[in-house]
Amino acid sequence: MTYRRGWIAALLFLLAMINYMDRIALSIAAKPIAQEFNLSAVGMGYLFSSFIWSYALFLLPMGILIDKFGAKRLASAGIFIWSAATMLTGAASTFAGLLTARLVMGGGESSTNPVGAKVIRQWFPAAERGMVTAMFNSGSYAGPAICSVLLGILVASVGWRWSFVIAGGIGFIWLAAWLLWFKDPESATWLGEQERLKILTERQATTTRSGESATGLRELIKSPTLWGIALTQGCNVYCQYLFLTWLPSYLQATRHLSIGSTGMLSAVPYAVSVVMCIAAGWSSDQYLKKSGVANGRRRNAVAIALMVAAVVLAVPFVSDIWLLMAVFSITLTGIASTTSLNFSLLNDLMPSGQNVAKAMAFVVVGGNIFGMVAPIATGYVIAATGSYDWAFGIAGLLLLLGAVVTMTLTRRPITTDVDPMVEATPASQLIQTATRGA
Repeated sequence: MTYRRGWIAALLFLLAMINYMDRIALSIAAKPIAQEFNLSAVGMGYLFSSFIWSYALFLLPMGILIDKFGAKRLASAGIFIWSAATMLTGAASTFAGLLTARLVMGGGESSTNPVGAKVIRQWFPAAERGMVTAMFNSGSYAGPAICSVLLGILVASVGWRWSFVIAGGIGFIWLAAWLLWFKDPESATWLGEQERLKILTERQATTTRSGESATGLRELIKSPTLWGIALTQGCNVYCQYLFLTWLPSYLQATRHLSIGSTGMLSAVPYAVSVVMCIAAGWSSDQYLKKSGVANGRRRNAVAIALMVAAVVLAVPFVSDIWLLMAVFSITLTGIASTTSLNFSLLNDLMPSGQNVAKAMAFVVVGGNIFGMVAPIATGYVIAATGSYDWAFGIAGLLLLLGAVVTMTLTRRPITTDVDPMVEATPASQLIQTATRGA
């Protein structure tokens, strides 16, 4: 059997990678931007956080639109908007211009995670969900790894403005490939019939109940499990955004590194986390092979990943730079694994594929409310204490809290109404319908 669905996994990986390349671009160029616009640590904290404001605002509407109109259209619109905004960041001449460009970028990027959840639900057997979600999420760490090196060199050689133009232009290459190749598995002509049958037969994790139908967001949020997954995501994302926004500045301020050296060293823990995140996703699939994914046992792996990430509490006590890189690598591996496993747990406990984009949007909103606070709170902590120690301490304590939340609040399926004519339709009938439509 071919594995042409692997191309879809590759597209999702690249989508997340480009998304996070554009996010971290500001962090790499933070020093020259702060100098040019005369910004304090608190001012930079607000600028770092700004894209999350619009990102969180548009997530729920984006999830609803993706469930209604499909992933292809909304992914296309999203990456077009945020790539253009990233390029225009390089043209900003005022703080207001920088802020506006970041807000527009955040709005466009709100499509990424709901699109990823929707496409994974459509394209991959339930038994592969952990690994593929990990591949998708690992792009979020490959982006900073690549961008830290590339933009560190570009900022040092051609200036921060051109670095944004180049980073934004990469998204348009992905957009062309997406428009050319992506279709639903029912209608993709490049997909073999045997592989199509496997996807359509095995992509459901649960047996749906008779009389169920697609559910509105108001009904979904009545589930304590959905809240538990969202809170877990928030505890994790706080630390993720601490790293994403302040790590280069931390290395420059406390370790007295140049922008180029900062980029190279920042890339190390992100690169390690890419490989380890995929390994964690594969391991979780193996762990659940016998029992199946619908019982929610993946929560155990989520809790373990959060406790691994909590090693960030050791940062204030580490002086050697390479030991520090090891701590950062372990922390980011735990953070990356938590995100992919938590997203997989959402899909495991969600009976209906019709509702998955909305549910994912809700979880990501929960995560980004915490993420929105992280850069700002860190700026105030640095200003108040003159140190980053408490910034890492707060992040570590939240990670431990997340482990408690996932073990206590995600023990039941997310009860929704699912349309059995959509979810339980035999794969052979779906193929026949798609063939007639072609």
